[in-house]
Amino acid sequence: MFADVRMIHPESVLFISLDSCRHDTASALTLQQRLPTLSQVGPMHQAQAPSHFTYGSHAAFWVGFTPGLAQSSTPWLNPKKGKLFRMDYAGSTGQDGNGFRLSGSNIVEGFSRLGHITIGSGAVEWFNPETETGDQLGRWFDYFYFPGNTWSLAKQLSWIDDRIASSELGSPLFVFLNVGETHVPYWHEGAPWSRFPSPCRPFGGKNCSSSESARRQQGCLAWVDQQLAPLVERFLGATVLVCADHGDCWGEDGLWEHGISHPATLTVPLWMRVRGQPV
Repeated sequence: MFADVRMIHPESVLFISLDSCRHDTASALTLQQRLPTLSQVGPMHQAQAPSHFTYGSHAAFWVGFTPGLAQSSTPWLNPKKGKLFRMDYAGSTGQDGNGFRLSGSNIVEGFSRLGHITIGSGAVEWFNPETETGDQLGRWFDYFYFPGNTWSLAKQLSWIDDRIASSELGSPLFVFLNVGETHVPYWHEGAPWSRFPSPCRPFGGKNCSSSESARRQQGCLAWVDQQLAPLVERFLGATVLVCADHGDCWGEDGLWEHGISHPATLTVPLWMRVRGQPV
């Protein structure tokens, strides 16, 4: 994978969303030093997601409202203070500094207008281009790939590798990747547990388990970190934003899974690196 070692243009952007990944999942693995790839991007921050389900958060991402730290005075970490991806009109001006100023319907079209080649892949069903809602998230890319299930990271990375290799030499890239292995049922290729039944389901049930959910999501995230290494390392001299779109409830206040507004679904991990500098 990633045999083509061409240099990535410094104005390129890699945006990764770890679907449904809870902050405490990433925090536990960071403390155990089991996220070496993501740790290269920068320090992990505890951020608030703009929504509690995939479509809502990605629709917000697409207009520059990425997860943020409301109490922070640092632009980009706090999008209210200053957005990394600033659309022509997206609320108060803030202190964007040398972020990316974009025009168009969303940031994907905005990067295309700047001359970036836009490459995207989404794993969860909200990105299915066969549905009208899924088409709204993926249709803006020059190249887009939906693998058909939430546990196909190897296929997604191989496809992205091919698109980068075939892109015009020297062109800046905007690459987006939605990772599904951290989404229920928390399973990855080669995992030493069965894909189903899921330990986390809406409204709970006899097979639901907070401890097993945590164990499996941590195992998936550690595996994902290893798989992401070649892609992330190529973009370390450019801009990298990695976050979750939301988390899951694991029995807190009697609630399970996502699509509900709760601290467990709204508190997410965030890593950021802008033009080669960790934030």
